[in-house]
Amino acid sequence: MDSIKIFAPATVANVGCGFDVLGFCLDTVGDIMRVSKSTRKGIRITAIDGFDLPLDPKVNIAGVSALALYRSLDLDFGFDIEIQKRIKPGSGIGSSAASAAGSVFAINQLLDKPFSATELVKFALKGESMASQSEHADNLAPALFGGFTLVKSINPLEILKLPYPEELFAVIVHPQIEIKTADARSILPKTVSLEDAVVQWSNLGSLIHGLHTSDYGLIGRSLQDVIVEPRRSQLIPNYNVLKTTALSQGALGTSISGSGPSIFSLCQGEATAKAVASAQHEIMVRSDVPFQTYISKINNEGFKILS
Repeated sequence: MDSIKIFAPATVANVGCGFDVLGFCLDTVGDIMRVSKSTRKGIRITAIDGFDLPLDPKVNIAGVSALALYRSLDLDFGFDIEIQKRIKPGSGIGSSAASAAGSVFAINQLLDKPFSATELVKFALKGESMASQSEHADNLAPALFGGFTLVKSINPLEILKLPYPEELFAVIVHPQIEIKTADARSILPKTVSLEDAVVQWSNLGSLIHGLHTSDYGLIGRSLQDVIVEPRRSQLIPNYNVLKTTALSQGALGTSISGSGPSIFSLCQGEATAKAVASAQHEIMVRSDVPFQTYISKINNEGFKILS
């Protein structure tokens, strides 16, 4: 192939108790990217539609990742990248990760897949770290592997793909305000109490077990974050009422998607997801904050080749 068009999915990171290590992939929201081979050496970003982002590949997240991959090879040609940006930057649903991972996924396809998904995460980390000022793969991993993923380690990089129940749906409420990942990280505590740490890793272990055993009740009881959510929720308008409403409509659990401001709720079945989305929609309509809502099954494929 000389050109490829892909769907670059949005993702939910942290998933409550899994700060910086757990994430899952969404199916109904994402960017569209086209990458084409060029006779000119190097990486170029030729067009971005949707948001005002830099075309210079050295300061564009997709470009930084692509350059990391490109420089690892000795090629006598280059690549041009076009981005239809549909995931709002600073939304908390993996906007930067979609760009960072999308460019390297597409180039890898055009090169007949010399790199594994884990190796692609390494390249994509270079772009993602520019956005958040730290290396974390909890958005990148589910985009590239699909489904639920656990980042066991960054150095050395080790990513585990997790099973999950078939009828698991996600509802996303995205208040149209921007929270930069770097800013959201700056308000987090440098140390936590032993009591909170024990609760957090108990919840994470229980959530992983619930995913493996399709125990929806255990999944719901484990979606509790006692470290990050209490601080970041203060930045999100209507957060507490949106969470309470989701739980009253049958959601398994609700928490902050990534660094916010998006809020996710996991639900058993599409009917419950629709009820949660409808109730949360009514709350947001009454507020003065513009918003979007999404309902999505878990996307087990990750990136999708469109043409």
